[in-house]
Amino acid sequence: MAHLVIKAVLLVGALAVSACTNPDKYGSGSNGYDGSGANGGAGAGGIVPGSANDPTSASYFQTAVGDRVLFPVDQSSLTAEARATLDSQAAWLATNTAYNATVEGHADEQGTREYNLALGARRANAAQEYLISRGVAGSRLKSVTYGKERPLEVCSDETCYAKNRRAVTLLQAGLGS
Repeated sequence: MAHLVIKAVLLVGALAVSACTNPDKYGSGSNGYDGSGANGGAGAGGIVPGSANDPTSASYFQTAVGDRVLFPVDQSSLTAEARATLDSQAAWLATNTAYNATVEGHADEQGTREYNLALGARRANAAQEYLISRGVAGSRLKSVTYGKERPLEVCSDETCYAKNRRAVTLLQAGLGS
């Protein structure tokens, strides 16, 4: 739930900042802004292409939409929060067709390497299949498993384990259909 609140705050903040960046929006003509992007690299509305406030960028996808979903211990079934994040990912991918994605499956460091590779594969597949069920073309998605080989956090504690039980959607630009 806190993840959704953070996303909402980031989105509202980005919208508020972009709404306030053009002091000449009512046409007084006094600031020299011509809308061409010649004002220090920002385009219309102060959006810097490729930045976290550009809704068509991979950076925006990662920070505002959310690039990862978490899983309970030894499970690959999607939680309600995971489905909400994947719904947002699917909507973003539907409007940004110049991107393909790779869904990475990960596990915590408990258990054998083989078990965690299989669990990571099931997690990546669950996220990928959900995106497909929401209209993302399967040809735009691939999956890979890393099992426990790429932890975000390393410690023998549930807080670390919980961050490592995930599927991460990574974007590749310029490859869309």
